[in-house]
Amino acid sequence: MKKINSYDELIKHKKEIEKNKRSELNKIIIKISLATCGIAAGGSHIKDYIIKRLEEENIKEYIIKDVGCMGYCYLEPTIEITLPGYQPVVYGNVDEHKIDEIIEKYLINHEIVDGIIPINYETI
Repeated sequence: MKKINSYDELIKHKKEIEKNKRSELNKIIIKISLATCGIAAGGSHIKDYIIKRLEEENIKEYIIKDVGCMGYCYLEPTIEITLPGYQPVVYGNVDEHKIDEIIEKYLINHEIVDGIIPINYETI
C-alpha cells in the first residue's frame, strides 16, 4: 500500500475508495475464502470454475474478491455472494455442481439455494 504523506493525499485516497464502492453497487460481488483451509479444500479451483461459468452464462457485471478466513473452516470451500440490493449470502461445501445450481437459481433467478450458512453476526 502506498504511503500517504499529506492530508490532500488522504482526501484523494478516500475519494478513490468511495468511487470504487459506488461502481460496485450494481454488480454481483462474489467473495471466495482463500485462506489456508479454503485453498486446501479446493477454493482456487472453485474460483476458476466460477469465472468460467459466469463467462459461459454471459454474466458480465460481477466482481470476484479473494478473501481470508470467514470462520467456516469446517465448511470450506465457502463463498459469499452479494446481489445488488440484497444482503450477502454465504454458501459452504461448494463444489462444481453447487456452483452450477447457484448461478442458475440464485444469480439469474434470485431463488435461494439450499446450503446457506446462517449469519451469526450483525453488521455495525
